[in-house]
Formats: sequence, structure tokens, C-alpha cells
Amino acid sequence: MASPPAANLLYAALLLPPALVYLAVKRRRTSRLPPGPMGLPLVGSLPFIDRNLHVYFAGLAAKHGPILSIRLGSKVEFVVTSAELAREVLRDKDLAFANRVMPDAGSAVSFGGEKNIVGSPVGPKWRLLRRVCVHDMLGPAGLESVRGLRGREFRSTLRYLHSRSGEPVDVGAQMFLNTMNVITSTMWGGTIGSSQGERAAVGGEFRGLVAEITELLGSPNVSDFFPALAPFDVQGIRRKMEGFKVRFDLLFDKIIQKRVEADGGGEAVVTDMLETMLKLEREGGDGKTSFTMNNVKALLLDMVVGGTETTSNTVEWAMAEMMHNPQVLKRAQEELDTVVGRDAVVEESDLSELHYLRMVIKETLRLHPPLPLMVPHSPSADSTVGGYHVPEGTRVFVNVWAIQRNPLVWNEPLEFNPERFAEGDNVDGRKWDFMGNQFDYFPFGSGRRICAGIAMADKMTLYSVAMLLQAFHWKLPQGTQLDLSEKFGIVMKKATPLVAIPTPRLSKPELYY
Repeated sequence: MASPPAANLLYAALLLPPALVYLAVKRRRTSRLPPGPMGLPLVGSLPFIDRNLHVYFAGLAAKHGPILSIRLGSKVEFVVTSAELAREVLRDKDLAFANRVMPDAGSAVSFGGEKNIVGSPVGPKWRLLRRVCVHDMLGPAGLESVRGLRGREFRSTLRYLHSRSGEPVDVGAQMFLNTMNVITSTMWGGTIGSSQGERAAVGGEFRGLVAEITELLGSPNVSDFFPALAPFDVQGIRRKMEGFKVRFDLLFDKIIQKRVEADGGGEAVVTDMLETMLKLEREGGDGKTSFTMNNVKALLLDMVVGGTETTSNTVEWAMAEMMHNPQVLKRAQEELDTVVGRDAVVEESDLSELHYLRMVIKETLRLHPPLPLMVPHSPSADSTVGGYHVPEGTRVFVNVWAIQRNPLVWNEPLEFNPERFAEGDNVDGRKWDFMGNQFDYFPFGSGRRICAGIAMADKMTLYSVAMLLQAFHWKLPQGTQLDLSEKFGIVMKKATPLVAIPTPRLSKPELYY
């Protein structure tokens, strides 16, 4: 028989878990938190989460409702899964929820969370960074000024794919390299080297870094779930990210130094994004807030990491869905033959006439939004959503992936059907665009924090798919099957890369060169 002290310890051990659950239930009720899974003491729902977090959260929403709270470690997170509540967070209370809680890995690699556009809180610094991105660099004039650089890289990809005719090609990997080369060329022109080989080498180095960074950003991190343990960096994620930042720092220093030497120390004509930023850095900012070399590097990193996988993955998804739906692929190619023909190569100037292909891209972004849970928002002070209390600093996930598959809005929501975006065939006559005004469809977000690179992403995605379809026929390697399953991460990826065989469909071989 156990001694009295031992018995007391045994009783305490038996009573502690129910007591903790009781306290958690009481706290949820008294603090007006929304419903959600109770989880376990200390760790909450961490042991139960699925790696496909967007699907897991959608399943919880079906059980607990369109707004739920879930405890992951010592943190309580909110998940919103309805258009109405998304509007409340992103539009009605946009200013209150416009800030971000940077994950530990993101802070470690970003040259300081307040120096980049993703992590900077809303204020003078963020407004300056936003202006530089949206108006100075990625606005119509900025994009038009580097159109020739984009054309150069697309021609290079066209030549490479033609050289691989009849051979299996990893479509996503090739589109990643194409997007990377376009973005880096757009940002700093031809200063990294005059030869294709040198550009390819630098692009390859960036690709490796970005792949490793996005993988770490998507990995569960003890430092985020238990901030008290962050100084110990239990999984070594911060150490790895700081190492990547050092490598990016060296690459950016080399690129910037080449630009300064090319300028000869004088005032250069603004021809790309890097020169725009260096001019602002030389001037010390806009008179309201400073703009430092770390801001230059942080924005370069934002563009490289944020613009590559999101765009290349969307292109890969579009190609996979069309190969799975041959009638869609056939109609898209027929449109290209009508607009461009087979005696010329599709150009950016043709994109405005490709109405059906634009519907294909819209449908791809509906089913496979680049960031299925977006970048979480966080209130700068205690607030409410759907009548529930949202404490200051809480991460609020908006499950755009689930919202865009709502069967009450979209007929046969799991089917790939570009025609649903045909003019005059929209639900309730609404206009489905990328501007975040319709909260049943907002693949690039909404409000102040809407994606800064929408114009660039739209142009790059449409141009990429148009080139692949107009210049080549595509088929799967013999004995393989198309896999449309998803792999969750910071960006929406295919679980199995799309490998397909291109064969030329243009009238003359010289069109590829």
C-alpha cells in the first residue's frame, strides 16, 4: 500500500490533467475565445496537427465553425474560414489586424523583421517600403522599363526546352529557374555577368538557397510554439537561417559592389529596381523615415524568396491541371493559335488577348492559391472577430484555400473549370479579379497587406504558361500517371513534381532561337 506522501503525489498526478483541461475550458469561456479542439496539457493540439495544415484547419472548421481557436504549445492561434469573417479581418478591421508576428526563422533571415515589407509593422517605414515596391519598382512604368530583360530570359528558357525536345523535363524546376532569372534580371539587370553561363550559375545558387529557406520556414519550430525556449534554438533552425542570411549578404554585397563600380561613383540612370533602391539609400530615405543598405538587402530578399516559388508553382499547377483536363489544354492552345499563330513566338504584347488562358490562371489560383493560409495577421491591440475576443499579438490565419472551395459559392468546387470565370457567368454578377474586393476569391490577399507583387506575378504566370503551351506539345513519360496531390508549406506545392516531355509545335525550328 502506498505511503501517504506517495499517495498524495499519485492523486495529484491523476488529477492534474483534468484540472488543466478544466482551467483551459474556463479560460476559453471567460475570455470569449471561439470554440476549438481542447488538445493536451502543455502541448495543446501539437501532437495532432497534420502536415497539410490548410486541410487540417478546414476539417476543424467543419466541426467547430468558421472561426476557431487552437492551442499550439503555449500559443493560442485563430483560424478564419468564411468570406464574411475574412472581410472583417482584412477589410472592416484592416488597420487593427494589419501587423504580423514574424516566425523565429523569418526574423533570423530577413536582415531584421522591421527592415522588410513582410514583417514591418504598419507605419512610416512600412509605407516607404510599400511605395518602393508597388509604385517605384512593380508599378506599370517600372515593369515596362525592364520588359526587354524579361524577354531575354524567356527566350533563353525557350531555347533550353527546345534542346530537351523528346526528353522528360521537370516543369516546376525549370519554371523556378526561369522565374528566378527574370526576377533577378528585373531587380539588377545584367550587372551580375554578361554571359548566360554566369547568370545561370548565380540563378542556380539562388535557387538552392530559396529552396532550403522555404523548407525551413514551413517546418514546425519549437521556438514559435514555446517562445521561452527560443534562446536555446532547440532544432537549430535559427542557426541555419542565420547562415543563409550570411550567404545572401555576401551575394548582395557582390551585386551591389558591381553596380557601384559600373556607375563610376556618379549618378546613374535608373534602369532597374536595384538602382531605384540605391538612389533612395544614397538620399537617406524620403525625408520622413530612413532607408538603409539593410533595407535594400531585405527588399531584394523579399523579391527573391517571395516571388519565385509562388509563381513557378502556380505555373506547374496550371500545366498539371490542363494535362489532367485535355479539353482545357486544347482550347487554350487553339486560342494561342488564333491570337499568335505558329509562325511567331508569343510575346508580352499578346497577353491582353488571351482571355481563355487568363480564366485558366484564375481557376488555378482558386484551387491552388500560392499561400493557402496567407501570411498570418495579428492585431496590434485586443480586438474582436465574429464577436469573439482576439488578444493582442495573436496570429490569425485566413484559410483562403478552404474559402475558395466553398460549395455554397462555387458549383462543383473541386472540379477544374476555367469557364466559371467567363464574363457574364460569374456568381451574382461579381467581378472575380486579384484585387481582394471579393472575399470568396482573393488568392493574393486583401487590404493593406495585399501582395505587393500582383502585377508582376500576373504577368509572369500568364506569360510562362502561354510560352509553354504555344511552343510545345506536352505528354507524360510512358508508364507514369499524373498526381494532383498537394504538399503544404509556405507555398502550395505539388506533392509529386510534374515531369513531362515537350515536343515542338511551332512551324520553324529557328523560331526557338
